Amino acid sequence: MAENTKRHSMIQSVSRAISILKCFDGDRELGLSEISRMLDLHKSTAAGIINTLRAERFLELNEQSGKLRLGLSLFSLAVQARQSLVEICEPYLNKLVALTGETVNLAVLDKNEIAYIAKKESSHSIRISTRVGAYLPVYCTAIGKSILAFMDRSKAETLIDGIEFKPLTSKTITCKKELLAAIDKIHIEGVAYDFEEFEPGVICIAMPLCYKKGYPIGAISVSGPAMRLDEESRKVITEALMEISNQICGELSRLA
Repeated sequence: MAENTKRHSMIQSVSRAISILKCFDGDRELGLSEISRMLDLHKSTAAGIINTLRAERFLELNEQSGKLRLGLSLFSLAVQARQSLVEICEPYLNKLVALTGETVNLAVLDKNEIAYIAKKESSHSIRISTRVGAYLPVYCTAIGKSILAFMDRSKAETLIDGIEFKPLTSKTITCKKELLAAIDKIHIEGVAYDFEEFEPGVICIAMPLCYKKGYPIGAISVSGPAMRLDEESRKVITEALMEISNQICGELSRLA
């Protein structure tokens, strides 16, 4: 009897957790009292489930409003439930290589670094030596800055607070104030640039992949040698990136 009761309790807990997540439909923010009232749950019961969901990043706290909202783990799983991000982006990355002739990368945020999960090589003999599985700093890469610029501001600032800035080149951003100014500009313009900030002689242009406001799931970039990426080339690449990123974001939105 005790075992049956425990099994029933575990199922009930899962059901309640799902009900709590469903309360956030429409990208809303809610407080504990609101959730308890909506589901007719005792506050202590709701609080226990919410704390677990927060620990697993299915919910997170907006420090500014003091309310809860859906977390990144939930959005990541929503996409992966159908297909992996790499599988979704594969044809678009191939198209972007064909449009630009330069190396194309797909990367995601992992803590305070950028993890490269897909790459399409340039056909040029001189090309960029990024590799799948590599981790690069978030503060001096176009992909990293593009993700920071479009994620929730309070979350971005918390992440930036944990960065150990190192000058990798003479052009590397080396402080929080400078990085915040850079991502503010990126948020307005919609595109991020790395003008030899990570590696001398290399330019990178990136745009985020967002399928819900404030939640970039990753970013795509085009990289090439500075001698080849002049102003006219950068303009062509930026236009191609915008076209492809919009197409990917549209597909992600349909899957989420």
